[in-house]
Amino acid sequence: MPLDIPAIQAALCDDGLDGWLLYDFHGSNEIARQLVGLSGTGKMETRRWYYLIPAEGEPQGLVHAIERHNLDMLPGSKQIYADRQQLEVGLRTLVSGQRRLAMEYSPDCAIPYISRIDAGTVELLRRFNIEPASSGDLVQRFVARWTERAVASHRKASERLHRIKDRAFDETGRALRNRTGSTEYELQQQMVGWFAEEGLVSDSAPVVAVQEHSGDPHYLPQAHDSQVISADTLLLLDLWGKLDEPDAVFADITWVGYTGQSVPKPMQTAFSVIAAARDKAVELIEARVHAEQALMGWEVDRTAREVIQLAGYGGWILHRTGHSLGEQVHGDGVHLDDYETHDDRHLLPGTGFTIEPGVYSDEFGVRTEINMYIGEQEALVTGPRQTEIVTLG
Repeated sequence: MPLDIPAIQAALCDDGLDGWLLYDFHGSNEIARQLVGLSGTGKMETRRWYYLIPAEGEPQGLVHAIERHNLDMLPGSKQIYADRQQLEVGLRTLVSGQRRLAMEYSPDCAIPYISRIDAGTVELLRRFNIEPASSGDLVQRFVARWTERAVASHRKASERLHRIKDRAFDETGRALRNRTGSTEYELQQQMVGWFAEEGLVSDSAPVVAVQEHSGDPHYLPQAHDSQVISADTLLLLDLWGKLDEPDAVFADITWVGYTGQSVPKPMQTAFSVIAAARDKAVELIEARVHAEQALMGWEVDRTAREVIQLAGYGGWILHRTGHSLGEQVHGDGVHLDDYETHDDRHLLPGTGFTIEPGVYSDEFGVRTEINMYIGEQEALVTGPRQTEIVTLG
């Protein structure tokens, strides 16, 4: 997405900020790299660079002499430094006359996904009387939004993930009927092969978790440590992927099956609770979007968790309700979180995220995960919702 300087400057004025100071060292701030267009360019980036977008006036940059052309695609003049004294003088000059600058910084690391600036850089800027402010809402507006092409890629990825999920459940049922059996790891590796067939890429193999392993939300089977998928057990599948093309964004789903004819009552009840929590979250988002009312990530999480807590499963909660989706599976936008963090960023048009409440015990865990996209005055669930545990026996 091209860097929209006028729109950023308007947002800075609205937020009472003097500017947005973008900074990166050796790939430490992927948000800044993505925003200025350095991600995926293949340019060598081994030195510190800074790019200041003021609320008013022309942007300016500060780059190292051996990488002086890295920001040439951006508007504004560029200072060049080589030694550390020149760096400090150049940075002081760059921020002269500024006071409150947005950066990828989160006070007390309240939202770690935004906290990309190291403490030393913050200390240095404070010596120059700069007050860093969080760029969280700016990132939501100018980095986390999906293009039309990204939306299309997400929908295709979602369709393919559901095909893989269905195929995995079918294969499990067939293996049980034929008494050939398979392990969590073997099914996972089959799914990895299906990802390749479907043209999907991911940063991890899927979660394939049986019975007590499903009580570990991020369990990944290993070749040397994997349980047999036997009859009358819970099977949880969590899979995420995107098209293997530039600017594609992820889809991420979780479904639960049972390798028998009749799902035990405790599992049925737990699943019905999280499905109700998921649907309550969807209802809140849809209502606020249609009414054009503001909505923050923490509000959605709290709404979903209240359903779970009122049903008596509060002690079974281990994680937030959802996360941003983007070119990385855990995107840079707002998360549905008032549990692990207090995410007070707004859900904005053009952004996508998961809704994935879950409850976990030592015996089993259940989770349902769907994806949503917010358009202009509409909030869309981008794939099927699981309404009951799938029987595979």
